[in-house]
Amino acid sequence: MNLTQIRKTIDRKMAEYRAVCKTYRAEKQALAAINAQISNLNDARTLTQDVAQQVQQQAHSQIAGVVSRCLETVFDQPYKFIIHFERKRGRTEARLSFEREGLEVDPMTASGGGVIDVAAFALRLACLMLSSPPLRKVLILDEPFKFVSEEYRENIVSLLQTLSTEMGVQFIFVTHIDELKTGKVIQLS
Repeated sequence: MNLTQIRKTIDRKMAEYRAVCKTYRAEKQALAAINAQISNLNDARTLTQDVAQQVQQQAHSQIAGVVSRCLETVFDQPYKFIIHFERKRGRTEARLSFEREGLEVDPMTASGGGVIDVAAFALRLACLMLSSPPLRKVLILDEPFKFVSEEYRENIVSLLQTLSTEMGVQFIFVTHIDELKTGKVIQLS
């Protein structure tokens, strides 16, 4: 190999080196941009999660407040209503439970007295009150308190009257329970 060939080889290798360096700098800049984008996305995710948690806390206090209040009005030893927000399968899901004396109870296994009926009614009421834009404050229900024990029926009437007055809600429902028939009664036979 003579000096000219060595010079050509060196020049070719230098050109390859400069091309590799240029590619390296471009890839390094692209990587920095991607890392900055990842950082921004992580910040956005954190912010979104913080906002979601605040919304969940507000929803819990508003919804659980209405449900717990209804349960307290009707029952002597009421359950406290709790909404647990849990991340599952990439989504936030709500799990509902009752709590009494520090013990958590699944609403689907809670029995006796019509606790589920009152809680279901209160959930419907809470949804109506939180709707946006506001809906007409009318709840139309079919046998909403059919499993409520006789001993609590007067409390149901009191609850309905109080809610109607305080929240301006009109309740229209079908019932075969005479104690719950208040206001205008229409009977079709």
